[in-house]
Amino acid sequence: MAKPGAPSRERILVGAADMISRRGLNATSIRELAKHARAPLGSTYHFFPEGKQQLATEAVRYAGEAVSRILRKELDAGPVAGLRAFLALWRGIVVDSDFRAGCPVLAVSVEEPPSDEIPSALVAAAEVFEDWELLLTEALRRHGADPDRAAGLGALVVASVEGAVAMCRAKRSMQPLDRVTQQLEALILDALGRPA
Repeated sequence: MAKPGAPSRERILVGAADMISRRGLNATSIRELAKHARAPLGSTYHFFPEGKQQLATEAVRYAGEAVSRILRKELDAGPVAGLRAFLALWRGIVVDSDFRAGCPVLAVSVEEPPSDEIPSALVAAAEVFEDWELLLTEALRRHGADPDRAAGLGALVVASVEGAVAMCRAKRSMQPLDRVTQQLEALILDALGRPA
């Protein structure tokens, strides 16, 4: 049984994902990840004995699954509803952080790996992107989109939203996400054979 007030594994994962979304992985030490999560370094190593790469990998998976849960729920109402929920989530993160935070999955993906081998956090990021694409693709297919076009649109949505989030942070404006939203909605409605 954990002591009252003791940091939970989940709190450390949430804090690590947030810190990675702000500073990236390579520029962040495990000590800084623990501090950001308001957890003692000893507790962090207790939950993540393999260190920074294990914590980063699990933080990426945790963040990815949190987004996937929202997508699954919202995509039941249709692809446009799922898209809007996906965009609203990222809008909230960017705005609430005053343009300091983005997506931890993207942050891990764009950094140069520290060695010749592919780090587990990067593998986890690829799996997360694949999951989001698949969820969107399946929803598009269920709602009548051509199967081949649905796969392309699923990838386009993820890539566009991730890129728009990065652009919003750089420009300190939500305009890129707003523009991408309009275009993606129109493409999805077209793929479903509905007027924009």
